[in-house]
Amino acid sequence: MSATARKSAPLPDDIRAMKGGTPIVSLTAYTTPMAQMMDTHCDFVLVGDSVGMVLHGLPSTLGVTMDMMVMHGKAVARGLTSAMMVIDMPFGSYEEGPEQAFRNAARLMSETNAGAVKLEGGVAMADTIAFLVARGIPVMAHIGLTPQSINTLGGYKVQGRGDAAATLIADAKAVADAGAFAVVLEKVPETLANQITEAVDIPTIGIGASAGCDGQILVVDDMLGLFTAFKAKFVKRYAELGVDGETAIAAYAEDVRARRFPGPEHVFGDAVPGAKT
Repeated sequence: MSATARKSAPLPDDIRAMKGGTPIVSLTAYTTPMAQMMDTHCDFVLVGDSVGMVLHGLPSTLGVTMDMMVMHGKAVARGLTSAMMVIDMPFGSYEEGPEQAFRNAARLMSETNAGAVKLEGGVAMADTIAFLVARGIPVMAHIGLTPQSINTLGGYKVQGRGDAAATLIADAKAVADAGAFAVVLEKVPETLANQITEAVDIPTIGIGASAGCDGQILVVDDMLGLFTAFKAKFVKRYAELGVDGETAIAAYAEDVRARRFPGPEHVFGDAVPGAKT
């Protein structure tokens, strides 16, 4: 499914149907201008809870609230016409049980016009995923490194090595059987990511996984070089906008202090345009 050939945003079933075909392209977005830039290039755009770290300076995603997700979801929706929007359910908005998850997922979708929600967890979340799907809420799952669980995972570590591989395979099968239309695999060994991709009939979306996944996603501020607090191994920098931006700001500051800006071309004369003198 090419972006140029699409006349409307894909639905979750369209994403599911891309299993084994042309790789699915996705990035995160948190603002209208960024969403507009990626709209025709991405199959879906994720309003990620990574917004807490990238735009709000939080140390992790755990402090992200429903109100923050709604605000950024609305902003991203204004910039999309071709790509489907998926929105993250923040920490604490779904873990209590299926009913809590439904209330918050329904709010996110109704207030932002998202096409689907994403939540973290495998076997433990299967019942919740099934509950949401049965009630008309499409769900993208997320297993492997689940950032909302860093306190129990012991940090941002690779998941699924050794005996833990069987657990992740079981997680992937559980979310697929529960009705998730796709599953994100984060920071898992390449061989395991390929095994999971073969084992489930829904698309796998890799981030720090394998080129053999059915699609890929990155945090846009990471791949553009805007977020520089740290750089994960799996991030490829396609630009260094953070460096370019700081250089530009330094040049502006120097011009202001030297009274080179504003110049004659940036200020207004006293004459009224069109008036007789």
